[in-house]
Amino acid sequence: MTVSDIARARHTTKVFDPERRIPDPQIEDLLEALRFAPSSVNSQPWHFVLAATPEGKERVAKAMPGNYAYNAPKVRDASHVIVLCARVSLDRIHLDAVLEHEDADGRFPTPEAKANQRKARAFYTDVHRFERKDLQTWIEKQVYLALGALLTNAASLEIDACPMEGFDSHLLDQELGLNERGFTSLVVVGLGYSSADDFNARLPKSRLPAEAVITRI
Repeated sequence: MTVSDIARARHTTKVFDPERRIPDPQIEDLLEALRFAPSSVNSQPWHFVLAATPEGKERVAKAMPGNYAYNAPKVRDASHVIVLCARVSLDRIHLDAVLEHEDADGRFPTPEAKANQRKARAFYTDVHRFERKDLQTWIEKQVYLALGALLTNAASLEIDACPMEGFDSHLLDQELGLNERGFTSLVVVGLGYSSADDFNARLPKSRLPAEAVITRI
């Protein structure tokens, strides 16, 4: 199966089968895919919360009251739920921790290489912090790269998924204690298997034609 086959086959699941559960090895595989997702200058400005129990999923569903209530059943009926979180800042402590981990993994053949990596990462971070003044937006872009990796890898394992932005991030941040740890919630992803009642699984895929979205130069 090619990547384009996966893209054409996957869909956003609207109704999960609550009786089917994803095997633990596949969940661990998806978590590794998240951990190894790409990010600008390898900044890794994210954290992922896995809800694998009814109690854990209910905590996530608490953030879906009122206008977001339609998403709560997707959380409760999914096999697993992952909350993708972004750092609220890229402080020196985090950047130094990334650098030292890279060093321990053998990425720097010389002290100069390590110093150059520190300088390059600080440069791009400061461009967004001070010049463009869009640091939080830049951080969130990296988390969405991880979201893409999660959705593609889930589909490759024939696991269905539903990414959701329809929730109260303040409620979820409080429920999970994210702000105190320097994070905020961005996307909730339900993972599992489509129910027979999942109308979206039966609908034809629809995308704009290639000539409308691709320019060849």
